[in-house]
Amino acid sequence: MQVVNVSGLKNNPSEALRSARDDLVVVMNRDQPDAVLIGLQSGKLLGEPGARAALATALFRDGGLSLARAARLAQLPLSAFIAHVSRLGIAVVDQAADEAQQDLQTLDEWLASS
Repeated sequence: MQVVNVSGLKNNPSEALRSARDDLVVVMNRDQPDAVLIGLQSGKLLGEPGARAALATALFRDGGLSLARAARLAQLPLSAFIAHVSRLGIAVVDQAADEAQQDLQTLDEWLASS
């Protein structure tokens, strides 16, 4: 286990990330442990069944990844990832009612002109 203080993490985050590839890194804040950095690739955590999909789902749900990037992280085709998050009740499209109504109106106009 390695230790880094908050100022060391702030000054050189790359070093802490490199260290986390090999071992746990404990981040100390005023002589108290505050966080732990874990390298996902080195610990083979992402190789565990369902780990990639779970991480990708959480990151997409919280806005950390786009739909396409989350699907890539989950190693799923986009359509399969959409089905996956939909089954979990996570909206794929986040749109206000007035925006959706405007889109439907535009679609109706386009269909009428075709």
